[in-house]
Amino acid sequence: MTERRWQLGLALCVLAEGAFAAQMTIGVLQREDDERLDPKRVELAYPGHPGGPLTTAVEMAAKESQFELDNAKLQVKVEARAVATPEDAKAALQAFAKAGASAVVLDLPAAWIAAAAPAVGLPLLNAGDGAEGPRQQGCLAHLFHTLPGERMRADALAQALLARKWSKVLVVHGPSEDDKVRLGLVQAAIKRFGLKAVATRPFKISEDPRERDLGNPLLVTSASGGDYDVVWVVDTDGELARLLPFRTALPRPVVGDGGLVAEAWAPHFERFGAPQLARRFQRAAQRPMTGPDWAAYMAGKAVVQAALEQPAAPSAANVMKVLKRADYALDGFKGVRLSFRPWDRQLRQPLLLSDGVGVIGLAPVEGVMHPKNVLDTIGTDAPESACKAK
Repeated sequence: MTERRWQLGLALCVLAEGAFAAQMTIGVLQREDDERLDPKRVELAYPGHPGGPLTTAVEMAAKESQFELDNAKLQVKVEARAVATPEDAKAALQAFAKAGASAVVLDLPAAWIAAAAPAVGLPLLNAGDGAEGPRQQGCLAHLFHTLPGERMRADALAQALLARKWSKVLVVHGPSEDDKVRLGLVQAAIKRFGLKAVATRPFKISEDPRERDLGNPLLVTSASGGDYDVVWVVDTDGELARLLPFRTALPRPVVGDGGLVAEAWAPHFERFGAPQLARRFQRAAQRPMTGPDWAAYMAGKAVVQAALEQPAAPSAANVMKVLKRADYALDGFKGVRLSFRPWDRQLRQPLLLSDGVGVIGLAPVEGVMHPKNVLDTIGTDAPESACKAK
């Protein structure tokens, strides 16, 4: 009888502790039937492309904070929803807000974010799209970005070329609208860091015999316009980029979307505790951690860490105040503390320079300077930002 009473008392204590624990929800919003996650495409492992849904990374961030959460008597629930249209995304965000979610991690196209994000005021963390629109003209005060923007990636590679004195650049680009936008960012980065584009050439992967030469690596990289030190390929789809290294007309390195790439994460990074993070994710997801996975992990970590500052009241408003604070910083396994830029809500971070086998360096590169924060040498700096949200 005494043992039974003890067990009953213990159960009541556990229930009482759970009853007094604060609750918070982190939403994850992704698209249905995401063509990027088609198994045949994922198998190709194009640099910069996602390897699977981002929910696992957010759940992992919450799980790794379990000790602090238990001590603070705060319970975290990660709730994922899939949407088929921008209108569905808007409705889902409104439902998250109505249910009292503390924040939502987004893996949506930029156009969907632009259509849905203004409908709510809770913190939104973009972990899946690198387009500049949501960071610049379409920026919002409650929209944060943990995935590096495309300009950050272009600036990081331009710095790497500058450090290696590969100043003469042959730029080749694909036909898609995304390629055209990203081409402009590449050209701006080349100019910003004093490099020279010796030629800019289009390519096209086509089954039409009349257009076959447009996808021939030897012809696309011919030296007819003069010598060059490096080929910079802009290929959002990744089809030609994976074929270019060692198939150029001149024996030159390839950078951009093939060869040497600048990414948020690489699973073979060997410093700052990165191998341990990569192994934990591999066990959890049964696949290597990609850049979007790392961005989702950091988004989840940012929200949980912010909520722990006021664990009794983990509301969206309180989380937002912490994320916006100038002294708020995160450890991202990259050797420096990371923080959100106040002008465009982009997470400052070094980028990994990888050839797909190893990480050969980090950007910003050594020797590049900035009056306040060297991490602001990659991406849009405050004086040139078009973002006016505060």
